[in-house]
Amino acid sequence: MFNSEQNHWFVRKVIFWRAAASVAWSVLLLPVTTALFAFLSRFSLFHPIQWISESFSLLYGSYVIFSLVLLCGVVLVVGVFNLEYYTVVPSVPCTKIALLGKVLHPQQSVHSLVHSMMGIMVTWCAATMIGGRYWILAAPCSEEEGVTGQKMCLNEYYLFFLLAGAFMGYSYSLLGVVRNMNYVSFQTIQQCKYLRFKGMLPQVVRYSAVQSLYSVRNYCLFYFFFGYIPRAWICTTLNVHEDSSLHRLDTVSGLLDFRLLYHLWLSGTFLLLTWHITLLLFRIFITEAYSFPVQSSFSEDVSQCLPKVLSEKQPLILKFLALQDLFLLSQQSLSRRMEVFSLSQPGGHPHNWNAICKECLSLLSDLSQRLVEYQEVVASNGRARPLSSHSDQRSTSSETLVTSGTEEQLQTPQQSIGLKTPSSVFLRSTSLGLHTPMTAPFTPRQESPFSSSSVNRFVGNVDPSSPWYGSVQSPHVMRRGPKLWTASTGSPPGSSLPPSPTTIPSPVPAAQKPGLFSLWLQNRQEQVKNFLARRVLIMYLFNKLPEASSQALFADSQAHIWALEGLSNLVAASYKEDRFGVVQTMLPSILSTMLLLQEAVDKHFKLPHASSKPVRSTCCLEDSTFKTLRFALRAALKTAMYRITVTFGEHLHSVQMSAEHRKRLQQFMEYKE
Repeated sequence: MFNSEQNHWFVRKVIFWRAAASVAWSVLLLPVTTALFAFLSRFSLFHPIQWISESFSLLYGSYVIFSLVLLCGVVLVVGVFNLEYYTVVPSVPCTKIALLGKVLHPQQSVHSLVHSMMGIMVTWCAATMIGGRYWILAAPCSEEEGVTGQKMCLNEYYLFFLLAGAFMGYSYSLLGVVRNMNYVSFQTIQQCKYLRFKGMLPQVVRYSAVQSLYSVRNYCLFYFFFGYIPRAWICTTLNVHEDSSLHRLDTVSGLLDFRLLYHLWLSGTFLLLTWHITLLLFRIFITEAYSFPVQSSFSEDVSQCLPKVLSEKQPLILKFLALQDLFLLSQQSLSRRMEVFSLSQPGGHPHNWNAICKECLSLLSDLSQRLVEYQEVVASNGRARPLSSHSDQRSTSSETLVTSGTEEQLQTPQQSIGLKTPSSVFLRSTSLGLHTPMTAPFTPRQESPFSSSSVNRFVGNVDPSSPWYGSVQSPHVMRRGPKLWTASTGSPPGSSLPPSPTTIPSPVPAAQKPGLFSLWLQNRQEQVKNFLARRVLIMYLFNKLPEASSQALFADSQAHIWALEGLSNLVAASYKEDRFGVVQTMLPSILSTMLLLQEAVDKHFKLPHASSKPVRSTCCLEDSTFKTLRFALRAALKTAMYRITVTFGEHLHSVQMSAEHRKRLQQFMEYKE
């Protein structure tokens, strides 16, 4: 994850030490879980005294001590992978083919391979501690027809255990990418690390036991159909024989061994519990609140102050922790709020407030722009239009054009003139870095929420019916019903933008007309797309998942929620605490930006595919809180507006804003929203 950012001061001084502390606590808890496994593996209801005595004697054995050392190494590797693959912005694939691409990505393949090997190591340790028939891979053959055989036979129980560890390790890795287990969410209610771990531990134990039960079921089915392949390969490689006196485990009678199934389920629970505890501790430590200084008297510490940290784009964990600190500062710390409202000496400039307000407004403005672009794409049925040279100045050579599967249709040159779709919605990076996960169309760019875009474009008295109104400043794009611009249309009144060179239609030169080969190739592409669109498998892979685009659009909305809460709390506190009036100078921009975002969010929830009810999120390791972020953002936006209007009341009538914004603000003042 930190290949290009490992030299960052926050990563070196905070993130690495937090990850190391989580691994250390996991290692300290490992003897407890190992002792519980040893006791439960020798469980005997009818011989309790013998069970307890054998369990205590087992804990002092050399094999258990060696297994503990090996398990500590496994926990260390799991902790390294947690640090390498975690993200604060989840990857939400919008189609089945995008999800398949995530599973088959080389980085994910390495992750699965390593976890399969670690699963074999953990189950080997478990088999060693259980002992008995799980002790060794090859043993002398049993007596047959009164003659003791000198041949070595395969111990299939041992092989069955090792393959089960590989299967469970791969299942853990596969479910991790499918269920976004590497996603790290932040808690709404702040708790100390001990109380949070204590509250989550019973759920983690129950979750590990249930997942182990499912894994045992799937593995038994897999071994029933394909178990003969590894058994024959091992026998050929090691020159051992199969013991015909024992039941083969790829049969129904062999798998109906309840003692074997119990030991297999217990070993799987031990494996998953060890890894899940490591993951839980990592999440708890990595999301712990961090307090940044608002200002510093030393120049070398300026880069570590809150106003400077908020302007940084990478690493994302630093950005999120800074916004979380801003939210806590605005609610709980009077002294730190006074530092935000203070003036610089000499000069008397509110540098702290200006920097914080600028970054928060930049976040909210960028989200408004993304929502408007998304709505325009949905209004045009998700069809990609050819991009003009003026449509997106921010795109780079590393960004690729992502289309929305088989739903897109090729546009002829005559149809594409003047119908320009904002290209920034379609341009996405396809590299699977830790901060740039491979996602499907409309997944928020990792850098987009933190770009320093100007707020003034959203604040102004612009005619809503004008094509210059909204986030797309281009005469080629209408907010509703795109149409061709003609010479009679002209420029909007009061606009200083120069006329577009394509506003006056001109005959297409003969050299630019498509040739016969181009038309033939275009027709063939259209025929191929129509043929594939009628195939059931292709449609299954390329059809949009329900609400996936909406979830991906708001995947990073936790940052916007903190920006809204922090900014509104600071504005409300400034009514009594701002002695110099530094907040009131930015109040028109703050209100206009929030009202524009409110309008964009309301329009988004009126779209046909956007659900109006939040889904019920699980409260365990399968963190699905990102699915409800859009609902939390809508609630936070209304709360922020009511917080400001209730605090300032009738004084807001003197704030300069457009007539439409004033009308919408009046609804908040009258409690009609």
